[in-house]
Amino acid sequence: QMSCFYFVKSLTSACLNMYSISRLHHTTSAVFCYSKPQSGEKYTDPFQLGRRYLKGLYEDIRKELLISPIELKEMSEYYFDGKGKAFRPVIVVLMARACNSHYNNSRDVQASQRSIALIAEMIHTASLVHDDVIDDASSRRGKHTVNKIWGEKKAVLAGDLILSAASIALARIGNTTVISILTQVIEDLVRGEFLQLGSKENENERFAHYLEKTFKKTASLIANSCKAVSVLGCPDPVVHEIAYQYGKNVGIAFQLIDDVLDFTSCSEQMGKPTSADLKLGLATGPVLFACQQFPEMNALIMRRFSLPGDVDRARQYVLQSDGVQQTTYLAQRYCHEAVREISKLRPSPERDALIQLSETVLTRDK
Repeated sequence: QMSCFYFVKSLTSACLNMYSISRLHHTTSAVFCYSKPQSGEKYTDPFQLGRRYLKGLYEDIRKELLISPIELKEMSEYYFDGKGKAFRPVIVVLMARACNSHYNNSRDVQASQRSIALIAEMIHTASLVHDDVIDDASSRRGKHTVNKIWGEKKAVLAGDLILSAASIALARIGNTTVISILTQVIEDLVRGEFLQLGSKENENERFAHYLEKTFKKTASLIANSCKAVSVLGCPDPVVHEIAYQYGKNVGIAFQLIDDVLDFTSCSEQMGKPTSADLKLGLATGPVLFACQQFPEMNALIMRRFSLPGDVDRARQYVLQSDGVQQTTYLAQRYCHEAVREISKLRPSPERDALIQLSETVLTRDK
C-alpha cells in the first residue's frame, strides 16, 4: 500500500508543473501507442471476451442476497439489474485467465476466481450505496438512488447488508491470503472517503492527497481483486505484483477519466448530474491543474465552492484552462504503465484484451 502511494507521489511530483507536462506531451506522444495483440488468435472485444465467463453474474449475486424482509431484499438488489458494463468483474476474469494461461496454459477460470468477480462487484455496489448517502445524491445510472427511494437510514443498512453478503462469499473461498487482500479494499474505501472529506492548503500536498484518495476509493478494489485471482491461479509472487500493478494503474486512470467526464459529458450520458464533484466541494484533477493557470481558484477550492456562483466560476476556469487535457494526459501515463506491466505475462487472448481494455478506459464517454 505504501509503495503504491510513493509511486503515485513520485508520478505526481513529475506532473505538477503544467508547462513541463505540455512540453512532454508534444515530444513523447508516440510513447502511448498500445501493444498489438500477439497471441495469434483472432482478437475479441475485451468486454465480449470477459462476459463469456460471467454469464449469470447478477443472478448469482442475487442468490447471495437471499434475505428477508422483502423491502431489504429489493433495496440490496436494486443496482444488480444487469444494465451496467460489469467493468470490474470483466477485468477480474480476464486477469484470472491471463494469469492461469501464463502459469500453466490453463484455459479455464476457477470457480473461486469467478467468485472474486462477484465479490468485487458487490463491494463496489455497497460503496456506491453508501457514497450516495454521504453525497445526498438523487440519481445513479440513470435512475433514482436507493437513499432517495427508501431513505438514508435504510440505504446505509442495505449497503451494510451487501458488504456482509460479500464477506460471507469471500470466507467460503477459504483462502486466508485472499481474504486479507480483499478486506484491505474495505479499509481503503473508508480511508478514501475520509480523505475526500478533508483538503490541503499546499498545492503539492493537495495533488498527492487527491491521487491517494483516488487510489483508495477506486483503484484499490481493482488492484486487489486482480491480485486475489492471481494468487488463486498462480504461486509466483512476481505475477501477483504484475496483476496488482495493472489493476492499480488502470483503476487510477479510470477515475481520472471519470473526473474529466464530469466536465465534458452531459447528464444523460453519465446517468447522473455533471459538475457533481464541484457541487460536493471536491477539487478533482481538472480543477487542480486549472488552478495552476488561474491561481484565483485557490480561494474557491479552500471554501469548497460553497458561495453562490462558485461552482459556475470554477467550471469556467477549468474549461478555459487545459486542466481537462492535462488530466487526460495523466490518465494516459497510468494506462501506459498498466500496459507495461501486463505485457510481462505470456501472450494470450486475455492478456491482449487487458491491453485493449486499458485503451477503452481512455476513450469511454460515460
